[in-house]
This record gives sequence, structure tokens and C-alpha cells, in this order.
Amino acid sequence: MESITLRGYRASDAAAVSRLFRKIYGDHYAQPHVYLPRMISQNHADGHWHSLVAVTKDQVAGHATLILDQGSSVAELALSVVDEQFRGRNIATRLSRHLLIHAQALGYQGVTIKQMTHHPYTQKMATSLGFHNTGLLPDHAPSPFGAAGTESLVLGYAPVDGYRRPLPALTWPQECREFMQRMCEVFGTRLNVSPWIGAPAQLKQQWGRYDGVFSEVDDSLLKQLQQLPAHWLISIRLRLAQGFDNAWRRLSAIGFVFTGMAPDGRGEGWLALFHRGFQPRPLTLHCPQMQRLHDDMQHRQLTAP
Repeated sequence: MESITLRGYRASDAAAVSRLFRKIYGDHYAQPHVYLPRMISQNHADGHWHSLVAVTKDQVAGHATLILDQGSSVAELALSVVDEQFRGRNIATRLSRHLLIHAQALGYQGVTIKQMTHHPYTQKMATSLGFHNTGLLPDHAPSPFGAAGTESLVLGYAPVDGYRRPLPALTWPQECREFMQRMCEVFGTRLNVSPWIGAPAQLKQQWGRYDGVFSEVDDSLLKQLQQLPAHWLISIRLRLAQGFDNAWRRLSAIGFVFTGMAPDGRGEGWLALFHRGFQPRPLTLHCPQMQRLHDDMQHRQLTAP
């Protein structure tokens, strides 16, 4: 059996990494930069990507990346791909475990991972690496397998050793209390709320999805959200702070469904996830808690006003 060596990405690897993504995913991978070796090299040169590769006899057999944002305390573990002929040797897990160590050395406080729901492999790997599942991202990205429609993802978070990210001690709505209490058991709680950093309202579009990040939801914003086209897929990240129970009810009343939470990369707090307009579909998930959240979210979407 050929030995596999893990090492840091080199500029000379760009073409081989691009070929590997095309070999495994064809033309369907959601991140277009992997199809241009020049963009792969540029992302590394600019400090946006920090990658490791698995090599054997000068062949790139696997690749994984930390996506870095210098304005964020959180990195993302992503762009994992392994040549089919070398699968079954824990290459993706080994690459990922080393990158988690690198994240600490680079000064990040935590790492997120988006796990595919099309198959259970990335979900099982994330669990083995110590990620805690915190939310669901329905219809989040084009399917990398060429299937019609989109891929829903499970969001996981792993704190870096030495850093805590407790939740604010709030009154949780009855409908999501069990889930949020479990999150409090995992991450702990704090009496004060982490300060908000950045613009209080943000909105962008990606892959036909409208992503909003808001520090709070007031009467004016609720009215404006309600007036957005009904066919839009809208994803909201809302600061977890006092008044969350009221915001949960008011967003639910205009058709938004709670799907968990995500770390606030600009600060030290958390963001609640709400979605409207996703397509209900059955999923079988590796994590029982995510399965319960998914089933509840599907039911609420079907009965939403």
C-alpha cells in the first residue's frame, strides 16, 4: 500500500488540486475558485485560504482548507476532497485534524464546518473531530453531485482550546427550549450579552438565496421582511440577545422557521438562524438532535402562514 504524506499547500500544487476537484465533482462544485488554479494560488497568497494536501509519489490524493477571514474570530474547515482510489484511509479526517491545530496556531477562537446531508460521511467525520452541531442550513448551496436542486447542510462548531463561547442566559421560547437548553449545556451561559460589532443590518445574495444578518428585529424591519417576494429563499442570522423570545414569535408569524444557531464571527456571541422559502424534503441525519430539529422545522414550514 502506497504511503500517504500530509504537508502544507505549495503554489505548484494549484493545478493538481483543481484537477482533483474536477475529477471528483465534475463541473458541479459550488466554489468556482477550485476550477481556476490561478484563483487557488491567489487565495493562498492573499491569506484567505490555508490548506494541507495529502500526497503519494508526487500525486495529490487529498486536500482540505481553512477559509480565513482576518476580521473574524472563526475560521471555516472546508474544500475537503479525496481521490476515490485512496478513500478508506482516513485522509480527510487526518487533514482536518491537523488543520484544527493550525487554526489555534493562527489565533482563531473556533472553527465551523458545513456538513453535507446528501450522505452521512462528512457528518460522521465532524463528530469524530469534536464538532458540536448547532444548526441546519436548508437549500444552502447547489448540489455538488450534479443533482437538480440544492444541498442542505448541517452546521457544526468546534471551539479552539482555551476559548469559550457561552450563550447569553435568556428566556427561550417553549417551541425551541429543549434545543437551546442543550446548546447551553454544551457551551455554557453568561449573564451579559457580547457586544455587537459591525453594521446592524446586512443583506446579500448568493446562489439564489438572500442572506441577512441583523443585530435586532424591530417593527419597521419586520414589515420590510414581510413585504419581500414570497418566492425568495431568505436566510436570517439574528443576534441572540434580550428579547429573542419575542423576535422568535414575530418572525414565526410572518413565515420564518427557526433552524438553530451559528457563531458570530465578528464578535464572541451567537446568531439565531431563521429561514423562509426552503423546500420541505425528508432527510436522514447522523445526529439525533439535528434530526429532531429538521423534523420540527419541516413541520413548521408546511404549516407556516
